[in-house]
Amino acid sequence: MTKPREFEHLEEIFRAGLARVDPLGMMTSRLTLSGSLLAVDLGEGFFEVDLDDYDRILVLGAGKATAAMAQGLERVLGKRISGGLISVKYGHTAPLSRIETIEAGHPLPDDQSILAGRRIAELARSADEGTLVISLISGGGSALLALPLEWPGGALTLADKQAVTGALLACGATIQEINSIRKHLSGLKGGRLARLLQPARSLNFILSDVVGDRLDVIASGITVGDPSTYGQGLAILSRYGLEGKVPPAVLEVFRKGAAGEVEETPKPGDEAFDRVGNILLGTNLQALRAAAARAGELGYQTHLLTSQATGEARELARLLLGIGKDVRRHGLLARRPACIIAGGETTVTLRGEGKGGRNQELALAFLAGLREDPSGGEGIYLLSASTDGNDGPTDAAGAFAAAEQLAGVELLGLDPEEYLRRNDSYHFFDRLGGLLRTGPTNTNVCDLQILLIP
Repeated sequence: MTKPREFEHLEEIFRAGLARVDPLGMMTSRLTLSGSLLAVDLGEGFFEVDLDDYDRILVLGAGKATAAMAQGLERVLGKRISGGLISVKYGHTAPLSRIETIEAGHPLPDDQSILAGRRIAELARSADEGTLVISLISGGGSALLALPLEWPGGALTLADKQAVTGALLACGATIQEINSIRKHLSGLKGGRLARLLQPARSLNFILSDVVGDRLDVIASGITVGDPSTYGQGLAILSRYGLEGKVPPAVLEVFRKGAAGEVEETPKPGDEAFDRVGNILLGTNLQALRAAAARAGELGYQTHLLTSQATGEARELARLLLGIGKDVRRHGLLARRPACIIAGGETTVTLRGEGKGGRNQELALAFLAGLREDPSGGEGIYLLSASTDGNDGPTDAAGAFAAAEQLAGVELLGLDPEEYLRRNDSYHFFDRLGGLLRTGPTNTNVCDLQILLIP
C-alpha cells in the first residue's frame, strides 16, 4: 500500500513532540554552571546550589530516558562528577565517561535490575553530609531498579516481583495502582532510596511518564514521600482478583504490612525528605504543545484535547474516531484542515496471547471502527505512538490507521476484530505495513495520539 501523505505529516508532528522533550537538550538548556554555582531554570525563577559546599558529587538514576539525561549532566558538570551509576532499558544507552551504566529488563525486572538495585543501594549508603547526590529519574525506573524487600522473618525474590508485575500488567490496572504495589515490595521505591541517602543532600531531576505528573508515581517515587499504604495495596489486589494469582510471599508482606508488622514506606513530611529537592524536568504536555506548533506550521488548525487520557485503549479509539467524524462533518473543535492531539497513557486488558502495545491496540480498534463505517471515516488519519519508541514488548513505537488501509486489509485477508480478540495488533500492522518504528528515543513522556482531518 502506498502510504498517504498524511502519514508523513503525522510522523513529522510526532517527532516535533519528541524533540521538545529530548532529555539531553533539556539538561543542557536548563542547567548552567558558572564557577561553582549550578543554576537550574525552573521556568518561573531559578534554583541554585554551590557545588563547593560538597566534597563529592554522586550521580544515581534509573529509567528509559536516564542515559540521555546523564549525558547532558556530564556536559554541564564534567569532572566535578565524582562517579555514579544509572540503570536503563536494554539498548537505551548513551556514551558516558564518568557515570557507569547497567542495562536491565523492562517492563519486567530481571537479574540486571536486581544488580542495579543492589549497587545503587550500596552507593546511597556511602553518601554522607558532604555528598551531593544528583538523581536522574524517568519512566521505566520501577522495573529497571529492583531491590526485593526484606523484613524480619521474610524476603521477596526476583521471581516474586516478576510474577506480581506481570499479573498487574495483564489485568488492566492503572500505572498508579501498579506503582502503589511496587513501592511496597521494594527496598528503594516509595521514598526508601531517600531514606538510604540520609544525611546526604539530594537533587533529583525527573522526566514524567505519568498522567498528571505525580512525582510519587513516576518510577514509583524513589525520592518522594509515599501517600499509599499496605492496606490500600491489599484493596488493589482484591479489586482485580489477584489474591490467588500473586506469589504467597507477596500476599504475606501486604497482610503483615497492613497489620503493622512490616515497616511502611516513608510518608510526605518524613525527615527522610528534609534534604531532598525534586525538580520536574519534562512532561507530556510539553510534547503536545510542540507537536501542535509543528502541525500549525504544516497548515492545520490545531486543538489540544487533553494530556491526561487514560482508560482502555479501545475506548479511547472509539472516542477519537467519533471526534474525527464530528470535525469532518460538522466542524466541531476545529475547522479543516484540522489536527486534534491528545496525550496520556491508556491500558490494555489482555484477553489473548498475541503481541502488541497499547498504542497499536488503539490504532487497531480505530481501524476496526473505520471498517464498520468506511464512508463515514474517510479522510480521517490517526497515529498513536509511545514517546520512548517501544510500545509494549515490541520494536515499534505505535501504528497508523486510516480508511486507505482497508483495501490492504481485505487483500491480505486480515480480520481486525480477530486480531483484537488475540491482542495481536503488532502482527496485524506488521503485515499491513502500518507500524511506526523510531528505535529507542531516549525520552519517555507517555503517548501521543494525533488525528488529521484534511
